[in-house]
Amino acid sequence: MPRLKCQRVLLALLLTLALNGAPPLSAQADYVVGAQDVLTINVWEQADLSGRFTVETDGTFTFPLIGRLKAGGLTLREVEAELKKRLVDGFFKNPQVSVTVDQYRSQRVFVVGEVRQPGTYPLTGDMTLIEVLAKAGSTTDQAAGEALIVRTTPGQKVTGPVLPNEGETVIDRVELQALQSGTSRLQVPLRDGDTIIVPRAETVFVFGQVRNPGAFPIRPNMTVLQVLSLAGGMSDRGSTARIKIVRFVDGKKREIKVKLDDLVQAGDTIMVPERFF
Repeated sequence: MPRLKCQRVLLALLLTLALNGAPPLSAQADYVVGAQDVLTINVWEQADLSGRFTVETDGTFTFPLIGRLKAGGLTLREVEAELKKRLVDGFFKNPQVSVTVDQYRSQRVFVVGEVRQPGTYPLTGDMTLIEVLAKAGSTTDQAAGEALIVRTTPGQKVTGPVLPNEGETVIDRVELQALQSGTSRLQVPLRDGDTIIVPRAETVFVFGQVRNPGAFPIRPNMTVLQVLSLAGGMSDRGSTARIKIVRFVDGKKREIKVKLDDLVQAGDTIMVPERFF
């Protein structure tokens, strides 16, 4: 599939995910609550006990009848269980309690590189790579065919994007073309403090008898024919018989006669000659 068509597929799928809204409740239930998160708590048939509660910087919040309750570091299921336990203790026989996240504020990920809206994004539930790319507006036309997930070591405090050469980090490379085969690799869950880097694609140059000469981003194992398609194909006067690539090898310029199915390399210049008749 040509690169631009692949990117249109990627954009369409990402936008579909972006329109889906908040994560399902099953994903929310395993979310670990942190400071500044806003929780929605409902106690069945007890309107006075239901409402929105903000977790303070010490990881606690105040709940009617109970007082201070620790939520930081607990999952939503664990907060529900603790609330139910406290309410049973002298107040209700069998309270029905549900806890969901109204606003995610405690956890975040960073998105940098070739995306349309780089920045900091709240980590919501079991957010995956494809979902955070959707929030960042998808990749640009200059993006490479992969994304890097840069993850800090446990316990390392993160206040901004972490680059691969800063401290001890773990780097996971994910091929964006995996969307075409429906692989689950793009569903890898993210963690608090992760930095998503979408690098710029390497380029080749096309000159001569093509419709749109210039520089074009390439992906691994791309052929001369595929690059020519990015340049709009050959003009009416172009010849396929004498196409050359100008390539620098060990600092020296070489001219290589190539066929349409030969592979290109980053930095190549493809020259398409004019046919004789």
